[in-house]
Amino acid sequence: MTTGRLIAIFTAMDLTDIDRHGAARLPALLSPDQCAAIIALWDDPAAFRKEVVMARHGYGSGRYRYFAYPLPDAVAALRDTLWPALADIANRWMEMLGTGDIYPARHADFLARCALGGQDKPTPLLLRYEAGDWNALHQDVYGPHIFPLQAAILLSRPEHDFTGGAFVLTEQRPRMQSRAEVVPLAQGDAVIFPVRDRPVTGARGVHRVQMRHGVSRLLSGERYTLGIIFHDAT
Repeated sequence: MTTGRLIAIFTAMDLTDIDRHGAARLPALLSPDQCAAIIALWDDPAAFRKEVVMARHGYGSGRYRYFAYPLPDAVAALRDTLWPALADIANRWMEMLGTGDIYPARHADFLARCALGGQDKPTPLLLRYEAGDWNALHQDVYGPHIFPLQAAILLSRPEHDFTGGAFVLTEQRPRMQSRAEVVPLAQGDAVIFPVRDRPVTGARGVHRVQMRHGVSRLLSGERYTLGIIFHDAT
């Protein structure tokens, strides 16, 4: 994966989908070979700092593993290269919400801010689902320093490696019923979506809506996903 290829993908992406629907798809961000190489990391214990069995915590069913520092090259490259375009969106959101938060141009500078606040554990993760597994609707908040956008990249082939297992977003609208959004993904596609909330412009101006994401029940096979979270954990 090259920086130039990522820039080309961002140029072709309709970023207005993030504002209109709360998510934007990046098609073919990773090649099949790149997906296979990341899936193969699952069997390398040295690549990870922690495993979570979701059923033990009421998170759903399935397992995920947080990568250790130093991150694998492909994961680190994705985190650093996706950052500038997403930081632009995040800064626009913070201006709309009037929070005063400003995200720096370099991801390393934001990680230094996290570390000063005690958040120094890496959060990129590899998730594995088998038949019957699912992920409850949730928000990936690991401390007071939060970057408002994250990415999930589907590494497996829908209808070949697995069936079911759709990526689902919900938006909690003020004084209204929640809205659901299903984002169809092919192998190598990424979805960009909010970590916790996003600004929405309504009749009375800009307001904040809460977002949650999860994965519906896997009907068959195995599904691997790479999650890219830009703030570190305590």
